[in-house]
Amino acid sequence: MPRANRYHVPGLIWHITHRCHNRDFLFRWNLDRDRYRFWLWEARKRYDLCLLDYTITSNHIHLIVYDSGDPDMIERSLQLTQGRLAQEYNRRKGRLGAFWQDRYHATAIQSGTHLRRCMTYVDMNMVRAGVVAHPADWPSAGYHEIQRPPKRYRLLDLEKMMELIGATSHQELARCQEDRIREAIANRHQREAHWTEAVAVGDDSFLSQVAERLGTRARHKRIVQRDSVSVLEEESGPYRLYLPVKYPV
Repeated sequence: MPRANRYHVPGLIWHITHRCHNRDFLFRWNLDRDRYRFWLWEARKRYDLCLLDYTITSNHIHLIVYDSGDPDMIERSLQLTQGRLAQEYNRRKGRLGAFWQDRYHATAIQSGTHLRRCMTYVDMNMVRAGVVAHPADWPSAGYHEIQRPPKRYRLLDLEKMMELIGATSHQELARCQEDRIREAIANRHQREAHWTEAVAVGDDSFLSQVAERLGTRARHKRIVQRDSVSVLEEESGPYRLYLPVKYPV
């Protein structure tokens, strides 16, 4: 597959995924997942990272991030989190080589219903993998903050999440999340590749707006139906959007 264009469309919600090198299980221990959460907290303090949800699995991460329009917020946040975690891990293990596989992928997500569905997809990751029976059983995830918001050291911006989803209270937000998870478990929720492989996911109007903002870069992309939702994707197949990031030496 040809190398994807690198560009940034500001002011959108992004579902970001990044795998460990060779899909190795480098996050198998709680220590490393906790350290990654620490650096997410640092990114929130330093760069105002607006994190809506996340899951740290044993060999990859999912982040749902709202881009307020600051062109450097996502880049600097991932430079910090991905780079520092890799440095710490290699130093502690006496290890050389890459921690992450290539660049991270990002898909633009429309607010409202599509964001709720994407959050369910992220929350259900370890359930789909057969590791746990319910997201509540996996500690390295945003699910717990939504259900029981901590008074201090909160990673998620619950107020922005409520605004983007259309919830009027934390109680409504938590109830909506739990209802969708219960439904997903009952229906044996399967992997839906469009959340990680499309340029964007939303209704036709949203996707047309994204394509318009891409300009000539949208020339070889099309709007199609995937698993009952509309997606903007490459004509030649699944698309992986690469946002530029430079890791510290």
